[in-house]
Amino acid sequence: MAVFTEVSFDEASALLQDLKLGQLQELRGIQGGIENTNYFATTDQGEYVLTLFERLSFEQLPFYLHLMKHLALQGIPVPDPAANRDGDILHRLKDKPAAVVNRLRGKSELSPTPAHCAAVGGMLARMHLAGQDYSRRQPNLRGLAWWNETVPLVLPHIDAEQAALLRSELAYQNHVAASSAYTALPRGPIHADLFRDNVMFDGPADAPELSGFFDFYFAGIDTWLFDLAVCLNDWCIHLATGGTDLERSAAFVQAYASVRPLTAAERELLPALLRAGALRFWISRLWDFHLPREASMLQPHDPTHFERVLRLRVLHPLHMADLEMAPA
Repeated sequence: MAVFTEVSFDEASALLQDLKLGQLQELRGIQGGIENTNYFATTDQGEYVLTLFERLSFEQLPFYLHLMKHLALQGIPVPDPAANRDGDILHRLKDKPAAVVNRLRGKSELSPTPAHCAAVGGMLARMHLAGQDYSRRQPNLRGLAWWNETVPLVLPHIDAEQAALLRSELAYQNHVAASSAYTALPRGPIHADLFRDNVMFDGPADAPELSGFFDFYFAGIDTWLFDLAVCLNDWCIHLATGGTDLERSAAFVQAYASVRPLTAAERELLPALLRAGALRFWISRLWDFHLPREASMLQPHDPTHFERVLRLRVLHPLHMADLEMAPA
């Protein structure tokens, strides 16, 4: 959500009018995130988000945009890409791929309670089930293959202790991925980046309503358990230390399992996939921090946060039995 490509008011206005979304009244860049160029666009018809894609190609993007359409049609609260008169939802602006979606109501909850975690857990399970019959296929582009390619690029920028951890954990995850239990994990479209700032809540503080999941541009076909692990590593930890909040973790997983019960393989591999989720974001944050791109308003995330999370997931593995016995 940084601004890599400057879009003028007139350029945005022309696209919004082509999409029959009204007269543009205000356009402002969105700060945060590091992947795409994003603007809030206010017209006389409503609030929208204009995205120019800086890394994803015209060939890759239909998977994400049509997935959002598919989920929206099945009642999952996600942004709905706007189509032009020919029915196209992928557009071109400044010679880059672009999309316009409705802006979700509400705001992100950056200090979630167990109730927030339960709401996200239940909706995540609904989203996984709703995506089962989605016909397009694209792998998780930030999955194991990308980790194997990227680790050699970041190793020269970290100290010997960090490099040892990175190498050993990558070897462990390659071993897990080759196991029969991993092969048995249920799969489908996953969000893969459903952090606190990618979910909206609306309504009073004592009765918040989950109003949407957004930013699907890391989505791909992968194990549902990986999606769950990514969420647990953000929604259900203490940000200051990286340690597990057992009450929030139990609320999240129990709500998820009430919609889609976990399989035996998922129960077995939860500790390993929690490590995988931490590794994925440690690698990507090292990459963004040490090998950054130029961007207006770009603020790379601190890589050491997910290093701490990974170390704690290795030292103190979280098992399904821990979550089932904990009060939710």
